[in-house]
Amino acid sequence: MKITDIKTYGFWLGFRNVCLVKVETDQGIYGWGESGLSGREQAVIGAIEHFKRFLIGQDALNINALWQEMYRSQYFEGGRVLAAAISAIDIALHDVCGKYLNVPVYQLLGGKQRQRIPLFVTSTLDFGDEFVEHVAQLKEQGWQAIRATTGEHGCTDKTEVFDARKSIAKAATWLSKAREVLGNETVLGIDYHHRLTVAETASFCQRMPTGTLDFIEEPIRDQSLVSYQNLRTLVDVPFAIGEEFSSKWDFAPHVDSALTNFARIDICNAGGFSEAMKIAAMCETRYIDMMPHNPLSPICTAASVHYCAALANLSWLEIAPYDGELDMYDEIFSHRPKVSSNTFEVSNRPGLGIDVNESAIPKDAFKFWEPPRLIKPDGSYTNW
Repeated sequence: MKITDIKTYGFWLGFRNVCLVKVETDQGIYGWGESGLSGREQAVIGAIEHFKRFLIGQDALNINALWQEMYRSQYFEGGRVLAAAISAIDIALHDVCGKYLNVPVYQLLGGKQRQRIPLFVTSTLDFGDEFVEHVAQLKEQGWQAIRATTGEHGCTDKTEVFDARKSIAKAATWLSKAREVLGNETVLGIDYHHRLTVAETASFCQRMPTGTLDFIEEPIRDQSLVSYQNLRTLVDVPFAIGEEFSSKWDFAPHVDSALTNFARIDICNAGGFSEAMKIAAMCETRYIDMMPHNPLSPICTAASVHYCAALANLSWLEIAPYDGELDMYDEIFSHRPKVSSNTFEVSNRPGLGIDVNESAIPKDAFKFWEPPRLIKPDGSYTNW
């Protein structure tokens, strides 16, 4: 079964662009994938244009060989742009293979280990009484794992100030109150979106009673192993990190040193199924559970569901908190995963089990978009 074409679709969906990839074959079977490099979709589309020059005509079922060729075919290997392009194609090839063999993708990964995928939910409210009320409501709704954000998300049309010292003081106060109303059984964590320094993170964690947080996600940038080693000596809160990583080589130092306690892998950025399964196996050797990042379209969700179904070491899958149930989802995506009893059911349909109505994709709907810009009180830029 030969690859005949690879098509890319970059278009605005809700509040951001998505980048979908379709792999077509000479047997009429096609597969869908998605790139997760938000804000740089055009760069990924350009990389895929390079890849398709040598992928067309090759056997679509030789997924691992094609992955290696895509990764090693240039002198400058790796990087987030190329990894995101490889991820989308790899996911689409697994969709093709599943449809060809008439089995769901999870079967290609060794079979499913669970019928439903546990999820964690996110409260994006700013800290205050409403935040505490919201997490209490989420607990009443049956959610067993809840994540908070900083409550300060910035705007795309203007630069805003993020004062880390004020933020950690406020967050520590209200997370402590949230723990009081949640009790000890509910998982509670926070995503700091790599906005803090080592000292600020330590100061934040030390402002709360031990046991307040079950995890802190991305408090600092992931690239510095030494910084996380330093931070580990200062705090006793488990780390949820890894969504910035784009390969097993990125994950390896953090896994080998057991600094990652929950691996926040993004299957649409970390090499697709082929690479993500290797990363999960590596994490399993250190008793690290996977906690996949899932902020994109229903294609990413469907792929993540199959991935989670096949894993032994899974904590929870993210349910995107920002876009909600967009009406256009049902216009564009058929058989998309939907939340039921705070879980995703694992589809038994061939391939990913999801399809895309190409005629419903908005024409010329790509919008150049930049993430919000945040500055420190002194006017210098900080991480969003």
